[in-house]
Amino acid sequence: MLVVDDEPAILRAVGAALGARHHRVLTATDGRAAIELAATETPDVIVLDLGLPDLDGAEVCARIREWSSVPIIVLSADGADDRKVAALDAGADDYVTKPFSTPELLARVRVALRHAREAGTAGVEPSVLRVGDLEVDLPHHRASVAGRGLDLTPKEFGFLALLASHPGRVLTHRTVLQAVWGPEYGTETQYLRVYASQLRKKLRDDPERPRLVTEPGVGYRLVDPSTGV
Repeated sequence: MLVVDDEPAILRAVGAALGARHHRVLTATDGRAAIELAATETPDVIVLDLGLPDLDGAEVCARIREWSSVPIIVLSADGADDRKVAALDAGADDYVTKPFSTPELLARVRVALRHAREAGTAGVEPSVLRVGDLEVDLPHHRASVAGRGLDLTPKEFGFLALLASHPGRVLTHRTVLQAVWGPEYGTETQYLRVYASQLRKKLRDDPERPRLVTEPGVGYRLVDPSTGV
């Protein structure tokens, strides 16, 4: 694990929490050191603060993504939605907002590790995606929840399939729009609000334990409602 932050208290706290779970922890206090360690030590996960003294966290993500698919979880201060979006668009997999709870961060790390293992062992892309009791059958353009078929429009199916392809991961508004609507889209977030609302109704989402989660100002993620990740 590589933890990157210029605040010694956060480095100590996160490092201790990961170390207590038998992870080998490396630390860096600036972006250049983070890039060097990512290249030489090949960590399983990178926990990356956006507010570094030398490089912006989004730039660090982009540089690492030139040669590595290591999961990157960014840490962001409250109110920094634009920077979270920039980091996610640059290749980060997830984010946790400061101040954060250690159990939440550890849960995000576990999800990142699980997805990395699944990606590494998969010989081909699965034709049926599963997130909890949700199944998305890609070749037949069908989806169901606990065996109940969903009547989806093509755009609804595309939206849901994209999220199901990256379970637990935040996908930015721009990412969803360009993947589902086309590369000329990127700012029409009103489309997504409408389609997300329609999908929630068809999924029969429980507001207390939603399956389709809105990350305000950033994008959407699809989770298993039984675990929340």
